[in-house]
Amino acid sequence: MTTTRSVDTRPEQLLLGAVGSARGTMTLPGSKSISNRALLIAALAEGRTTLHGLLDSDDTRVMLQSLKALGVMLEPSTDGALTVEGVRRFPANTANLFLGNAGTAFRPLTAALAVQGGAYELSGVPRMHERPIGDLVDALRMLGADVEYLGTPGYPPLRIGRGSLDASRAVRVRGNVSSQFLTALLMAAPLLAGPAAADVVIEVEGELISQPYILITLNLMARFGVQVEQQGWQRFVVPAGARYRSPGEYHIEGDASSASYFMALGALGGGPVRILGAGAGSIQGDIEFAEVVRDMGGAVTLEADSIEVKGGRVASGDRLRAFDRDFNLIPDAAMTAAAMALYADGPCVLRNIGSWRVKETDRIEAMHTELAKLGAKVESGPDWLKVFPIEPGGWRAAEIHTYDDHRMAMCFSLAAFGGVPVTILDPACVGKTFPEYFEVYQRLVQP
Repeated sequence: MTTTRSVDTRPEQLLLGAVGSARGTMTLPGSKSISNRALLIAALAEGRTTLHGLLDSDDTRVMLQSLKALGVMLEPSTDGALTVEGVRRFPANTANLFLGNAGTAFRPLTAALAVQGGAYELSGVPRMHERPIGDLVDALRMLGADVEYLGTPGYPPLRIGRGSLDASRAVRVRGNVSSQFLTALLMAAPLLAGPAAADVVIEVEGELISQPYILITLNLMARFGVQVEQQGWQRFVVPAGARYRSPGEYHIEGDASSASYFMALGALGGGPVRILGAGAGSIQGDIEFAEVVRDMGGAVTLEADSIEVKGGRVASGDRLRAFDRDFNLIPDAAMTAAAMALYADGPCVLRNIGSWRVKETDRIEAMHTELAKLGAKVESGPDWLKVFPIEPGGWRAAEIHTYDDHRMAMCFSLAAFGGVPVTILDPACVGKTFPEYFEVYQRLVQP
């Protein structure tokens, strides 16, 4: 494995030599989805909260920087924990916040700040300004919030002022673009419900995608003292008088989306690969990727907070079982399945993945393009992807563009089982959720 560094010290490219097997034990970094939710809720809670296992990545750093700019006291400890002094309302009434490409920071902070009111501007990297936020802004305006677009309507950057809020009527939000819009409204709702005489009601229009991520939100809210009444997936009620109260300490479990790559390593490289930090007791929907691996032929053992996977060795000619599957509930982990499809015994179809198009990049287009570089036949449509396996002798060495998308870089490390070298461009993009990914990968794989 070699790196070529550019003048700004970020690795410009990373050459992955062909690998034949994988085995060993790794510990997951903290969940990004849980980390950023826990940080914001702890900041809005009564009391001090000590967070253990917090992810250290680009996305959590922009949330931490934003909370500091908003006047929240953060106290790190020598053992890696972080204590957050809850403020209920942000002390800073004005701030300019740069949120990179972190949807888990941008969307919830937009809602929390819009409900509080002040003089705030929120911006991000160019790709963040291409990711839709109009459904959330429409819902907030329905409440009387003052939110303006500073560029293209429907997209960041945003300016937030002081609105005249009225939560007496149900607020409605579309559910078919991003579950983060509903998450943002739910997390901000106690700021309205706390002093209100009436419940805050949120109604979802149409199908709600990525439902497991809403369950993470509801779980975190309950841990901090707010019980949301859920009426199917269409109506959520935050009771009058609800307010966040610190549980004192909160332990963040390992990232289940990141676990998918190591489950794949075990299935592709023989294993066993043992993954510590998440398991059968996880509150994250992506833990269900274990079933995908099992259905493709991997032997998966789930314990309360660990996963072990064994499989064949695709580098020696073993094949995984093909699939035709709906991935609406686990869209992030689904990208790993697309990479595993290269080693299947037939074409694999990923369905209901339209949300890929508004992620860090257009992931359907990006996966189609980069899988084809390796020699695969690929077909795609508005919300689906079909990957034909590469036959022996059909693999091509390739430079993989990552589009500043951490999951593209991690997924295509799995292509090294094809018997040819793979070059990952801008491998440092994994810093968004898993800065040490390639070091951990290196320890587990053998030529």
